[in-house]
Amino acid sequence: MTQIGNVPEINSVKEHLSKLQEIGLIEAWELPYENILTRLTAAIFFLTPTEDENLNLIWDELSVHKMLKYRENEERKMSDLKWRVEFNDGFEI
Repeated sequence: MTQIGNVPEINSVKEHLSKLQEIGLIEAWELPYENILTRLTAAIFFLTPTEDENLNLIWDELSVHKMLKYRENEERKMSDLKWRVEFNDGFEI
């Protein structure tokens, strides 16, 4: 059973984002409300690349996780980081 705030699929994405940050593709990333999540399709990640030229590499890397979708974070309500990233493309409840 999935434990709230400890979801293997979410942890996998977090590890991947940390790796991308370590190798210099991502300046910062965050996952607001992480402690209440029970599934990856409900998670909303935010990131800022070190350079916009890295975006294609970042999206290619993250596409190994199913249902990737992303867009610029125009609202800046949940995060000030530049991009909003989700893994729920085509997901329906």
